[in-house]
Amino acid sequence: MPELPRRWLVFIALFSMACGGARSAPPATAPPPIASSAAAALPARDPDAIRWVRDAAEYRAAVMQVYRQATARVEAEAAARKAGTWAVVLDADETVISNLTYQVERSRAGLAYSPESWREWVSRRAATPLPGAAAFLARVHDLGGRIAIVTNRLQSECEDTIAVFRLHALQYDAVLCRSDGGPSDKNPRFEAVAAGQTTAGAGPLAVVAFIGDNILDFPQASQASARGNAASLDAFGVRFFVIPNPMYGSWQ
Repeated sequence: MPELPRRWLVFIALFSMACGGARSAPPATAPPPIASSAAAALPARDPDAIRWVRDAAEYRAAVMQVYRQATARVEAEAAARKAGTWAVVLDADETVISNLTYQVERSRAGLAYSPESWREWVSRRAATPLPGAAAFLARVHDLGGRIAIVTNRLQSECEDTIAVFRLHALQYDAVLCRSDGGPSDKNPRFEAVAAGQTTAGAGPLAVVAFIGDNILDFPQASQASARGNAASLDAFGVRFFVIPNPMYGSWQ
């Protein structure tokens, strides 16, 4: 093989170095990590309905306003009635006690309501009083009224529910839960309170106020009955008092 000129030897050496360097150089940018499907499914933030209940001054103000209006109602009624002859009826969840923590936990896990998760939540006894609820209940008793809590928590959940009321010194005379497997209609229980057939009172009681967060917490009221019938809402602000609840309800 004939000897190559020196300039060719230099060129070949430089060319080999350049090719080797190109092969070993790292890519300019690394590819982004692939998110797991579980992480990708989680919400970026809590839904606005939950955030409003958790953070908004307007929510707390609205709840306090409802309880002040209800207090004015029972004070006026008590002035014309004997102690022990009248009562108030309240729902429990999102009316007297808040389950906001349950809603937040389910949302952040990317999960919906389930009977199993709800039962576990109830057994934790971690619900907390709504603003103004304890003061209202105490005022009713001070005025000589009776208190019936009519809730669609199941009878098997009633003991845990009562424990929450006792833990937070929330006064009551009767807690009427829904029978396991029974209908959710509250009207028969409303009638039992008025007839004096519960521990709220041994004789007939005039129910002067109902408080709830769902249209079904009020006698003979429903989404259907209120639709297109303004007169069906006449008792609200007078005898019926509704707590705002944008998180869930019969409107869904």
